[in-house]
Amino acid sequence: MTLPRGFEVTLDRSTRVLDGGRVLLGGNPVRLVRLGARARPLLSGRTLRVRDAAGAVLADRLLETGLAHPAVHALPSPPGSDGTAGPPCTYVIPVRDRPRELGRLLAGLPDGSPVIVVDDASRSPGPVAAVAAAHGARLLPLPANVGPAGARNAGLRLVTTPYAVFVDSDVVLPSDTVPTLLRHFADPRLALVAPRITGLVTPGSAGWLGRYERTRSSLDLGREPALVRPGTPVSWVPSACVVARVDALADGFDARLRVGEDVDLCWRLARGGLRVRYEPAVEAAHDHRVTLRDWFLRKAQYGTGAHPLAERHPRNVAPAVLAPWSAALVLALAAQRRWSLPVAAGLSAVAAVRIGHTLRGTGQPVRHAARLTGAGAVSAVAQGSALLTRHWWPLTVLGCLASSRVRRATAVAAVLDVALEHRHGTAGLDPVRYGIARRLDDLAYGSGVWLSALRGRSTAALRPRVVLAGNSLRRRSARGATGTGTTRV
Repeated sequence: MTLPRGFEVTLDRSTRVLDGGRVLLGGNPVRLVRLGARARPLLSGRTLRVRDAAGAVLADRLLETGLAHPAVHALPSPPGSDGTAGPPCTYVIPVRDRPRELGRLLAGLPDGSPVIVVDDASRSPGPVAAVAAAHGARLLPLPANVGPAGARNAGLRLVTTPYAVFVDSDVVLPSDTVPTLLRHFADPRLALVAPRITGLVTPGSAGWLGRYERTRSSLDLGREPALVRPGTPVSWVPSACVVARVDALADGFDARLRVGEDVDLCWRLARGGLRVRYEPAVEAAHDHRVTLRDWFLRKAQYGTGAHPLAERHPRNVAPAVLAPWSAALVLALAAQRRWSLPVAAGLSAVAAVRIGHTLRGTGQPVRHAARLTGAGAVSAVAQGSALLTRHWWPLTVLGCLASSRVRRATAVAAVLDVALEHRHGTAGLDPVRYGIARRLDDLAYGSGVWLSALRGRSTAALRPRVVLAGNSLRRRSARGATGTGTTRV
């Protein structure tokens, strides 16, 4: 499967072009890609447009390493998306009650689109059936409640179009979202793509929780496009709205999962060699829970997916993923001894030297090594802070009762977390209320994680993972038809 002519990719915003265009530095984990004489002319500035087989190979490699992303608005439409051979996609909407929200969603869908509404054993099925009929949607009533995953699968079995749009009933879709996402399927290896999930502005969302959700929703994965893969900053996409290639889904979602089924599907697709993408250039607005009880319980429910995912994907579920040097740095700082800062500085210096050795010959290797080391150190400290305030909070509470060092570390972690998050914007929410919402969010999610661990009698979802790759400078080289060599840093 090769990328078609006309497919265009653009280097990720964080990818650095070094040594006069001979070297690319970026991706996740960070890679150093040396471009050979045949590969360099294929890039025009920060853009590559596929014109021949060599360009297709290089573009595919840049996509696979996360160094570049599809230039979605420049992509050709995939076969069947022009509607000449019938509608390209079917909308599959799982719903249980919520007829008002269902009607709001259906009113915004394109005329003539195939729509399957799967009623997941509503308590009052009549209003749901009436709304579906009023909008010309096909209704599939289920005799028993099977959960969102099972309901989507039931609808998927009725889909005859090349693509399926899974969208929850409490979502509102702008008109350009699905057509833009469909363009991504010009990549023959793409299985699933998702937009950015933002908060729907409603009268109820004007309160402090609604404003917090618009800033820090669990479903909002940020402004930057990404290749979705375990262990990366965007490791999953929420099933509130996704577009999928039907022939890539096999049996679809794991119906045994009532939560985390979207994470599981993303990871299974990636394990099968297919691509999943996050495209924030378009959005879907989600009607978030904004009453304290419903919001808190929903956050806790998200956490309960941790152990089932750990059973299915033991290497991918970890509350923190650290390189050896950064794990040692976090432990040194947590010790709060006189030697803590000198040891942390020494560990960072050693890491920087090793990274600089790998970057030699790229021009200013010391500066780039210092930047990468600093980013690694900040990430490590942030993950350590999250362990204290989110994933391990029951242990943190016990530690605070017995140790002044734990109290100091927890206070610093809580304040630093709010300070770093608050500077990115908070929808007008002041630092105090934002901080309260943030801590409640952590308390709820962490409670769900611990509940799932206790039920499963396993600590797998609570254990950090130390990896030897990351910024530990394990070298891995390869050369292909385009003359590229890759070194993982």
